[in-house]
Amino acid sequence: MMGLMAPEDTRTTTRTTSRAAAPPAVRGSAAHGTGEPAGASPRAWTVRLLVVGIVLSALNLRPAITSLGALLEEVRDGLGMSGSVAGLLTSVPPLCFAVFGVMAPRLARRFGAGAVVCAGMAAIATGLLVRPYTGSTAGFLAASALALMGIAVSNVLMPVIVKHWFPDRVGSMTGLYSMALALGTALAAAVTVPLTDALGGNWQSGLSLWAALAVAAVLPWLPFVRGRATGPGAGDGAGERGAGDGAAVPGDGAALPGDARGVADGAGGEADGADSVLSGAGSERDGASGGTRAGAAPGPARGAVPPLRITRSRTAWALAVFFGLQATAAYITMGWMAQIFRDAGVPAGTAGLLLAVTMVMGVPLAFVIPRLATRLPHQGPIVLVLGVCGLAGYAGLYLAPAAGAWAWAVLLGMANCAFPLALTMVGMRARTGPGVAQLSAFAQSTGYLISIPGPLLIGVLYQHSGGWGLPIALMSALMIPQMVVGFLAGRNRTVEDEAGR
Repeated sequence: MMGLMAPEDTRTTTRTTSRAAAPPAVRGSAAHGTGEPAGASPRAWTVRLLVVGIVLSALNLRPAITSLGALLEEVRDGLGMSGSVAGLLTSVPPLCFAVFGVMAPRLARRFGAGAVVCAGMAAIATGLLVRPYTGSTAGFLAASALALMGIAVSNVLMPVIVKHWFPDRVGSMTGLYSMALALGTALAAAVTVPLTDALGGNWQSGLSLWAALAVAAVLPWLPFVRGRATGPGAGDGAGERGAGDGAAVPGDGAALPGDARGVADGAGGEADGADSVLSGAGSERDGASGGTRAGAAPGPARGAVPPLRITRSRTAWALAVFFGLQATAAYITMGWMAQIFRDAGVPAGTAGLLLAVTMVMGVPLAFVIPRLATRLPHQGPIVLVLGVCGLAGYAGLYLAPAAGAWAWAVLLGMANCAFPLALTMVGMRARTGPGVAQLSAFAQSTGYLISIPGPLLIGVLYQHSGGWGLPIALMSALMIPQMVVGFLAGRNRTVEDEAGR
């Protein structure tokens, strides 16, 4: 796993520095609060644990959705849902991602990114365990929202953690994270129905089993919960790079192990503080941006970076709309594709496998596409290829849903790889840690807001038209603007240049 992280050129405008080159004083101060024995290698130990945590977390970011998609008909029958209410249920994920995702930067500044992700995994476990047994549609929705809240904050913080810890390996680590995400998505789609059958056909048991995977994902993050400073966004205002001391601000806790005081900003020659990684997203400056070193007079720290005026960036808007449209397609696919195949006469187990094929396509491609994207000056051609695959898959669903089911599943799986591409472009369209954090929060929160109506509208059209012709036509129509804005978002420029300061 560690062999995947060879240095690579991410083609960002400003070259970032490796943590291995951090001054001894910085590296020494970073070891506080880890629980490591003296003399241990904090960077090696914590980086390996962090990689495990990222992979396990990514595995948990979609089973709550695709396990439900595989059993949607059983859940509808069990809870007495109409098609429109089921459409509302499939719209809950992007709604929660938009509402709760915007809270992630503020929470990470207050408690630390590692602690927030740990709490997010715990929320996923609790929601998945409780929701099948609530006995009502409202309770099912509420428990689903709890799990999705945990997914939302982790969605936003993962690109920030990758940029902060692996600034010269953004493509490799985004690919690893996206590959694990796709694997978790596919596993839930493939095995939920067989597991349910093995448990006597009880859909409640089949859905609740996925809570165990979320419990496992909590464990690697526990060492990063100690104190407040657990990674990017921790409340640690400790010294600038040239200060020569590693003291943390009294009461703010210790730094994350291996923390080189943020992703180094080559343009300014100074490292951003851990708070700065997320300060722009909340339009606040605390910790390194506004904190003081121990014994120093209050006042702004040297090298403090003001937040971007992100809404002035055309690239940020293009990326946000691209993110929203690809999320719309993804959640329609995860929520409804198995039902499309079942209505075409495909058995439930096979329909689940077809959905799994669509999701599992992201396993190899989610690793290849980010690495390819980081080597191209313009990611637009990749966007267009993925869009054409989506259009072909939708055409197949309309013309021959059962006869060519496996081919359509593969094509739509390729189209769904717009998600890892969007994550990669978030890391490439900003040159600094704070810029990535602000762009990630803006693109994901705005994008998920855009994606909310899609799955709901599909459910309404399905119920009132009596078939899948109109819903599939809508899916195809949405692919055209996705290709356009994705092409614009792929241009070689950064939000810092466009938004100004």
